Order: sequence, then structure tokens, then C-alpha cells
Amino acid sequence: MTPRRVIVVGAGASGLMAAGQAAEMGASVLLLEKMDRPGRKLRITGKGRCNLTNVAPVSDFIAHFGPSGCFLRQAFYRFFTPDLLALFEELGVPTVTERGGRVFPVSQEARDVVDALVRWVREERVEIQTRLPVERLLVQGERVVGVKASPDPTERTYRADAVIVATGGASYPATGSTGDGYRLAESVGHTVVPVRPALVPLETAGDVAPRLQGLSLRNVTAQIWIDGQEQAELFGEMLFTHFGVSGPIILSLSRQVVDALRQDRRVVLSIDLKPALDEDKLDARILRDLDAHGKRHFRTLLKGLLPSKLIPVCIDLTGIPPHKEAHQITAQERERLRTWLKDFRLEVTGHRPFSEAIVTAGGVETREVDPRTMASRLVEGLYFAGEVLDVDADTGGYNLQAAFSTGWLAGRSAAR
Repeated sequence: MTPRRVIVVGAGASGLMAAGQAAEMGASVLLLEKMDRPGRKLRITGKGRCNLTNVAPVSDFIAHFGPSGCFLRQAFYRFFTPDLLALFEELGVPTVTERGGRVFPVSQEARDVVDALVRWVREERVEIQTRLPVERLLVQGERVVGVKASPDPTERTYRADAVIVATGGASYPATGSTGDGYRLAESVGHTVVPVRPALVPLETAGDVAPRLQGLSLRNVTAQIWIDGQEQAELFGEMLFTHFGVSGPIILSLSRQVVDALRQDRRVVLSIDLKPALDEDKLDARILRDLDAHGKRHFRTLLKGLLPSKLIPVCIDLTGIPPHKEAHQITAQERERLRTWLKDFRLEVTGHRPFSEAIVTAGGVETREVDPRTMASRLVEGLYFAGEVLDVDADTGGYNLQAAFSTGWLAGRSAAR
């Protein structure tokens, strides 16, 4: 019996997983990649360390994807974190779990993950062809029958029983993620939800962020206010940059911010610098400091409350004279300080481009894809996996697990 011929388009996380699984199931697999080598984007994930997944349970995992999470339930139940870690252990990539349940290779090197996956698919006799961009899906009737690829200077036709589109999103385009999969999907009738950057740093008004460039704040709470109403809140770490703000909690909040900005809504970021203290406890803390150090200047007193880089900003925004002695600070000034510490506000004016976004929001409409197999509901023999789908999550390893899980399911389904 002739083995099924499966073509996988895109050699990223989901594409490598799909190709390896299809080959393990006995299919003859051709993996086409338009860049010069597989896994270009995977090599830079997690700042080069590759946050593979997270040890959170399935229910928590799905919640991190928001409304799109339910679509992934079948894929996660079939292939989830323990299965992924077992696979990498078998491939010679032991892992370690760090703060927040994030899982990394012990070596802390993303290239070890890519090298192991490429070695595995080659051992499974997957044929990998690079520098080969796929231009068209070939469809006869309502069934995919192959692809057309265009290496210079000629166009080539590759026939297949099944095609898996695993081309990634539109973030980090220099790695090859330039939205090719969306064009391919639309060409055969699929709906593509408008794509926009996700897990992306935010730009803020004024000179406050540039003055604080390089300052990292831990254990703070960030709130997003849209048109005067609080929309979301996260506790953790953030970073000031020359253009605005970044860091884990900012990236996770950015999805709602990007959508609001696209609708020309007003977005304000509120930072609680002392989330462990409520208003009364913080006021008591400030009073104790004022009473204990009555002769100290306000600027000096702030050293016990704030990082040194924040002190000039605090002085400017509260309007309290830096050389005013503690015993001279009025009740109104104390209230201004307390309010600012609990509600340090920055107006959000924009977001960084796709080239700085970790993932892409939007993509192939999941209602047109069977969650049990990752198969197209419109074109027989066509499958989707990874970031090309309209699924995206918070930072923390969730997005890569989704890529691996959907790739696993698409690969095995296509091979059948």
C-alpha cells in the first residue's frame, strides 16, 4: 500500500512537530520552508532560551487564551505538557521548571530545541527543502491535491494527499513569519480574522517613560483603563523603555490595548507601586517615616519608598518640593504622595510594530477548522497548525505549547 503523501508548509514549532508526527504514523512527508533553515523564529523565543511550555493544568492553560481557548481543548487533551516534556527528554533535551511554571531547556539554549527537532524529523525520513516559498494551494473540486512553490527562477508543483499550513503569524517577519498562511487560507475560501500584534510593548505619552528607561519594577500591579473604565489588571514585573513600557505584565495586557487603540479609544495605564499595602496601611507607613525622620528632606525620605530612578519623577508628578523637610509636609501633600504611589498613570498612545511582537492575534477563523483534527471544514485534506490560527495567549510558554499541540494533532490526522 502506498503511504499517504503529506506536505507541511513552514518549518517552525508547529510545522516540525506536524512533520515528525505524520512521518511516525507512516506518511511520506515533505517539509517546505521558505527561509534558509528551519526554526528561525523558534531560535529566538524566550530571549533565546525558549520557554517551551508551562506546567499549569489544562483549565488554567485554556484560560490564558481568552475566548479562543476552548478551541484548543481537544488538542491539549491529546498532547499536552507532560507529553511534550517526555518527547524532548527522549530527544536529548532535558528541561527545568522556573518561576511561574515556565519550562525551559536545561541548557537555556533555544538552538538545542531546534536542533533536536530537526534531527528527529530527519531520522523519521522527512524530506526538508528550504528556500522554497509556497505560493499556492492546489485544489480540485473541494479537495487539496498539492502546492505550487516558486524558487527562483521556476515554479514547481508538489502533489499530496494532505497539506498542513503551519506558516506562523506575522510577528518577527525577519524570521520568515510574514503572514503567508493567511493569504493561502483566504485563497481557498477561509475567513481570516484581522491580524494585529499581540504580546507587544506599548508606547506612552510624554517624557516619563524615557526618563525611567531601563528601570524594571517587580511586584507591582498594572491596570488598563479604557475610556475611563478599568478593563484588566495583572500583578508582576514590568520595564520602562525609551518609547514606553514592556515586560511580562505589560505584554499580557497588550492584547486588549491594541484592540482599543484600533478603535480610537483612550487607554491609560495605572501602576500600583505598593500593591501589598492598602490606602490606610500605606498612609500609616508614610506617617511613620515622616515622624521618625522629621529633619530629612523629602527627596531623601523617598529612598525608603522608591528606586532612585523613580524619585525625580515622583517629585515632579506630586509637586512636593524635594528639599522640604519631612515635618513640614502637609496632610494634602501626604495624600498626593499616597495617591500617586497607588495610581501612577501613563497615557498609552500606541504599540510597537509586528517586528517587536512576540505573537500575532487574529488568523484563520477557528469555526472553519475541526478542533478534533485541525482539518479544514471547507477543503478536504487541508489542515492548519500553530500561530496561523486565530489563537493567542499570555506570555509564559502557552503559545508554544499550542503550536506543538496543534502541530501534533494536525500531523497525525493528516497521516491518517
